[in-house]
Amino acid sequence: MSLQHYLVISAILFTLGIFAVLTRKNAISILMGIELILNSCNLNFAAFSRFVVPPENVDGLIIPNIDGQVIAIFGIVLAAAEAAVFLAIILAIYREFGSIRPDEVDTLKG
Repeated sequence: MSLQHYLVISAILFTLGIFAVLTRKNAISILMGIELILNSCNLNFAAFSRFVVPPENVDGLIIPNIDGQVIAIFGIVLAAAEAAVFLAIILAIYREFGSIRPDEVDTLKG
């Protein structure tokens, strides 16, 4: 696969994520859309690191550049932490209002 294939897949994931965030009424579906957007960014980091930056040659050993993969791993960890916080907020909203639809929650007072 070439860089263009990865970029097309990433663009499709990003578009689906934006579509999910803008059209869904459920907070869980919005979270899934945000996760798709973050995963498309991680795919871009890894793909550009693999195809754009050439590997290093150290004493006859070819060492690939893994900077993009390391950034993608940090992105995955960040997405997991973000999902945990978002789900905790959703649970608190459900306990308070009885619904997880963002348009039905109109106040932040308890």
